[in-house]
Amino acid sequence: MQSFAGTFARNLVVAAVCTVAGPILLVLGALGVADPGESDRRIPLVFLLAGLVGTLAIPFLALSGARADYRVVTHRDRLDDGSGRPDDSFALWTPRADVPAPQGRFAAADVLEATFVRYGGDWEATYQSYGGDLDPDEVKPLIRLRLRIHPDGGTPFEWTGERRVPSLCLSAVTAGRLVAVVHPAGPAEVGIDWPRSALLSGTRPCRLVGLDGRRVDLTGRPDLLLEQMRIAGTVGGIRMDVDTIDLRHLAPPVATRLQGLVERVDEPAGRRTAGPVPDGRARWVVDDLPGEAGAFGDVDRRWARHGGQLTRARFLELRGTTTYQYHGPVLETVLRIWPVEGGAPFDARKKLTVPMNYLALLHRTKDLVALVSPDRRAYEIDWNRSNLTAGATPALVIAPDGRQFDLTGRFDPLLAVMRLLVANHVSVPGNVLDLRARHPSTMVAQVMDTLRTSLDRDATGPGPR
Repeated sequence: MQSFAGTFARNLVVAAVCTVAGPILLVLGALGVADPGESDRRIPLVFLLAGLVGTLAIPFLALSGARADYRVVTHRDRLDDGSGRPDDSFALWTPRADVPAPQGRFAAADVLEATFVRYGGDWEATYQSYGGDLDPDEVKPLIRLRLRIHPDGGTPFEWTGERRVPSLCLSAVTAGRLVAVVHPAGPAEVGIDWPRSALLSGTRPCRLVGLDGRRVDLTGRPDLLLEQMRIAGTVGGIRMDVDTIDLRHLAPPVATRLQGLVERVDEPAGRRTAGPVPDGRARWVVDDLPGEAGAFGDVDRRWARHGGQLTRARFLELRGTTTYQYHGPVLETVLRIWPVEGGAPFDARKKLTVPMNYLALLHRTKDLVALVSPDRRAYEIDWNRSNLTAGATPALVIAPDGRQFDLTGRFDPLLAVMRLLVANHVSVPGNVLDLRARHPSTMVAQVMDTLRTSLDRDATGPGPR
């Protein structure tokens, strides 16, 4: 598990190498000042002062770098007041929409095919930061899209083109649901509203509280969500309290129009946009996106021997910043973490680099796997394990008799298996757990019991093949 001391030491070495001129000037200046034969000591003094400044800068640079790299949640990050939100609450602050046809009409678009083209350029540093209102393209993957667009009251048509996709909205492509903006003059100019696409795809939940206090969920109802977007577009921005719009706080004419959606939520859904295809190949760009590979995970024996464990965490908030890493953006997050010993979870606020291949599956899951320190005071997101539980890569368990169990994207049984591996100090760096040559035998028996229990609990889920 990452330690702040280790992070600081690593950054100290990097800072010392990058500013090696400081200590060299310090030594040269000191030798010049101490030389009794030196008549003019001004140049050595300049060397001495410059070297002193450069040398003193090393620990400051190391400290600032360590604070940027240290992604472990500690007691300082806890939100003591508590948010009081339900576990399924989620807020996503997406970047502003850059729509080529601002006067157009919102239309549902099915992603028939998505192909990764390229991403990034020459990264000069581990972190890239941009000031002001810059919206750089190099931090957005370029995706070639083939869409079937359904204009309101018009004839569906297909459109093909390349678009830069904001990382926080990648899951809309994987889910296959976008909001196209069609110009009134015709389909020649088509834009994509990425923030609203995240809403339509189900990545960002949308709930309404009716005038009578009834709470309904529009997530997964493209027909109602599109109508809600059109109403909001005609009257201006409607504030969402995290993921909810309370109609009792809106102007009466607007509230009355949205109340119609509350009353229609129990009706059979209208035309739905395409759901995920069985294998997802038509729009599965996850394999080409930067990020950690999914794995059952390595086990630090010292950490495990002293009581380190795994636990569940969940995103409650994601907010973009102007800083990026190659694997993904640096986001301001609010996490809910469940203690290993049980009891009430707690919330924490932390800046994290979230891999793009995880973000592309955000419409499926918000859950994460966290490493817990032996003293239970620090929590670190394990992205290899989190990407495996999210389904970024297939998760396969091979039984001693050769049967194969597909656990792809099934968080609970995967976390249970991972905990058993940690308890037995067994590392599995890949996404396949082969029990045919595993020891001890008690661990193998425990894993098989876990698989049988999970399959009995979910009889319709994936089983041996």
